Amino acid sequence: MDVSMLDAAGKAFVLLFDPFRLMLLALGCVMGLVLGILPGIGGLAGTALLLPFTFNMDPYAAMALLLGLGATTATGDPIPAILFGVPGGAGSAATVLDGLPLAKRGEASRALSAAYMSSMMGGIFGAALMAVLLPVLRPMMLYIGSPELLAFAVLGISMVAVLSGSAPLRGLAAGCIGLMISMVGSDPQTGTLRWTLDSLYLWEGAPLVPIVLGLFALPELCDLAISRTSIAPGSKQLSTSTAGMIQGARDCFTHWWLVVRCSWLGAALGAVPGIGGAIVDWLAYGHALKTEKGAASTFGRGDIRGVIASESSNNAKEGGALIPTVAFGVPGSAGMAILLGAFLIHGLVPGPDMLTKNLSVTYAMVWSVALANVLGAGLCYLFSSQFARLATLRYTLILPATLSIIYIGAFQGSRNWGDLYTLLAFGVLGWTMKMLKWPRPPLLLGCVLGEIVERYLFISIQRYGVDWFARPIVVVIFAVAFVGLLRPFLQDVKIHGGLKRMLTDFQMKPNFKLDQLFYLFLFAVLGYMMLEASTWNFSAKIVPMIVGSIAAVCMTISLFNYMFRRPAAQVDVGLAGETVHEIESKIHMDLDSGTDDIPMPVILRRAAVFFGWLIAFMASMATIGLIPTVPIFVIAFMRLEETKERWSLVIPQAVILTIFVYILFDQLLTIPWPPTLVGGWFPALKGLIPSV
Repeated sequence: MDVSMLDAAGKAFVLLFDPFRLMLLALGCVMGLVLGILPGIGGLAGTALLLPFTFNMDPYAAMALLLGLGATTATGDPIPAILFGVPGGAGSAATVLDGLPLAKRGEASRALSAAYMSSMMGGIFGAALMAVLLPVLRPMMLYIGSPELLAFAVLGISMVAVLSGSAPLRGLAAGCIGLMISMVGSDPQTGTLRWTLDSLYLWEGAPLVPIVLGLFALPELCDLAISRTSIAPGSKQLSTSTAGMIQGARDCFTHWWLVVRCSWLGAALGAVPGIGGAIVDWLAYGHALKTEKGAASTFGRGDIRGVIASESSNNAKEGGALIPTVAFGVPGSAGMAILLGAFLIHGLVPGPDMLTKNLSVTYAMVWSVALANVLGAGLCYLFSSQFARLATLRYTLILPATLSIIYIGAFQGSRNWGDLYTLLAFGVLGWTMKMLKWPRPPLLLGCVLGEIVERYLFISIQRYGVDWFARPIVVVIFAVAFVGLLRPFLQDVKIHGGLKRMLTDFQMKPNFKLDQLFYLFLFAVLGYMMLEASTWNFSAKIVPMIVGSIAAVCMTISLFNYMFRRPAAQVDVGLAGETVHEIESKIHMDLDSGTDDIPMPVILRRAAVFFGWLIAFMASMATIGLIPTVPIFVIAFMRLEETKERWSLVIPQAVILTIFVYILFDQLLTIPWPPTLVGGWFPALKGLIPSV
């Protein structure tokens, strides 16, 4: 770093420490934490909301406010993920896998502390990386084209095998189905409408937010309703202890090399436009799973390293995303796209000017990201004992407010009724997969990466023909991805002493299990999708047909292995680990249901009641609107559930939650609620029931 850069960094530091700018940075941090805690809302809405307020600010103050919010949203994300299993955003979904089991063991404070500290360290590292490498990376970023972006996406898909635990064939099948779900909508090449079911909502595909909340949030809340306890029953003292906070911080320094590696990975991938923040934490989690000693048997069951890996990468990506935004005017994320609007408002032109005459503004952004992470972590530590106590509350106190916020968060997907149907459908699917021990992370990964893979594949072919296969970066990344996908099979052959001996572990008599019906359901869905795809234009159907065929092969082998494997051979990993014993005893890289001690008829009955509440919420919302539904839902749930709450708790929660929803979402964020039946029938109620 030359003298001019040091001068610019020093000037930016002094300017940022102006009391007014520090106050704006702190305000942005507080808003970012609040929006991070609210499931599905994220910092995008908050950044857009704050943008008009920066018109009369100088560039340093404006960037402090906007980046303070953007940098700390990810710091707030792990709070609901750890306490309730509800990802605050798509980037904290991997945190659920180890964070929630830690909370259930009464170690919520330790998990939260590790999340805060690793987020802070990751954010600072990402900012430092940006400061040092911004001038160096500019020529490197110019070299990255669609083939390299495609290779990165394929590498992400190869993580499916890792994130499937001891059931890679199931994981590969789920990942392929996720890829096909991502292709729902209008084909970008030919305009063909793919699997839209004659619905205008699906023309643009299903938004990611309701899918994430459905797959990962609703199943955990359903299990909480089934068990009818608190998240951490009998662990009130341990879950709120100061010792747990100290231990969580100490864990981050114990595993400092893991923090550094995952931070670098998050910052590097954040700097690649188009990869998206929703997969960064999964890639870091998969990296930790493959490289950390003993991780294969402890990850997914409350290993603090899983929380550290996910959160350090999640926060580091913000610093990385600034690099293409500042250097090229290419936003590294959706939030950075709004930040570009702030650039234009304040007369800043991305590119060489940001590295020369406006270098002090660039370094002000670096300092803003770093300081925001410190402030955000400090605020979280300040209130962490109160957050941790939430894990000890009864389910009737937690579920009404959480479900209400989840519905609003899911509605942010495209602000369409389809978002709520998607939430419910993927909630049922996610709970079923969790009960049957089908890994959910690969399905989400496929949904995230499918559009990226298809888009960059067609661009690469049209731009480079077949020559793009020979590009050095592409060759290296494809090789790593291929090894990752093939590794489970090679391990299986090695364990059995060769392919021939492995094949002798099968028997002619099949083992029939009721959960095999789920295979039939997936075969039916896959068959319908491929049958419809067969009638499309060649360019529109080629990728879906290939992906669907791979999914069918994986499910066929998995089902065959499940039905015909000899019981004596089921103590080994088996063909991709797909044995009855393995599926029940080994890690499947997902959360355990925690309801194994409850009879199945009771589980099914309580699950039906839980999803019945969700349907009732939607019916009431369609009739009288969301805001009037919130207090009715809170009162009905808290009074009609088996654990009846007293009115002194019911009424305050209903009133406070309704006021909060009205002020934040209706007045500040001005969400356009869908029209309602009663709103159309009774004009006198139109002022109370928002409609478009």
